[in-house]
Amino acid sequence: METLRTALQPITHNLPAPIRDLGVSIIGDKCYKSILLDVNLEDSECLKYAISKGLGIGIVGASAIVKVPQILKLINSKSSDGVSFLAYLLETSSYLISLAYNVRNGFPFSTYGETAMVLGQNVIITVLVLNYSGRAGMAALFVAVLAASAVSLFGEGILDAKELGWLQVGSGVLGVASKVPQIAAIWSQGGTGQLSAFTVFNYLIGSLTRIFTTLQEVDDKLILYGFVAGFALNLILATQMIYYWNAPSAKAKGKRKEKVSVPASSQKLEVPSAGASSSAAPRPRSKGPTTRRRG
Repeated sequence: METLRTALQPITHNLPAPIRDLGVSIIGDKCYKSILLDVNLEDSECLKYAISKGLGIGIVGASAIVKVPQILKLINSKSSDGVSFLAYLLETSSYLISLAYNVRNGFPFSTYGETAMVLGQNVIITVLVLNYSGRAGMAALFVAVLAASAVSLFGEGILDAKELGWLQVGSGVLGVASKVPQIAAIWSQGGTGQLSAFTVFNYLIGSLTRIFTTLQEVDDKLILYGFVAGFALNLILATQMIYYWNAPSAKAKGKRKEKVSVPASSQKLEVPSAGASSSAAPRPRSKGPTTRRRG
């Protein structure tokens, strides 16, 4: 340990001012001095806090693109096959409430930043799902209701802290419930359709990481239990994604059956036409030259 400390301290003590200021703003003066300046890796409290901060920032960064593959799959296929509208409606509602709860309670942005990022992408996906399923008018209504809800949740004059706390309880239930329609849709269709594997597995890793960061930085059981339940259902989705990896959707199976099974009654026998039969008929044999009687 002493050898490592001797090797690192000349570097950590001479970091540029912007990097030093950024480090202090993320993990605080105490932990910055302990981990970076003193290179005290035995300080478990500060080490876990620094890891939590790093993971939190990583999740927020990754969340900016976590659902881009799902958006691209929907746009390229112009189909919402395998993607549950109800699942995204519930998840979007849950994220909106959770974002307002975190913001109004002043929790560190690194512990909930991905909520804002994913919320925006969820709105895009929900609108696409509605458009590609022939419900464009409903998509406009969804956006209008969402905007009105945001004004109500973030405005302190409309909902007090206690009422928002009760909504956060409901948000946890919605977050868990949002996975159930998607799990059911995959099960009923026998395939994952246009569901993005990148999104599913990132959600699984993200929810597991959030359990750790919440334990380290946020003393709120409502948020913790929501992440635990979310991880359990994300695990089921990931398992389905692996199980149905190469399986076609129910719609694709139906099209394949239509092409393969042609009814026997529809197979018409070709009957030659009158003209064709006369021309194709064999000519009668010639019986040889005929002899005429001379009278």
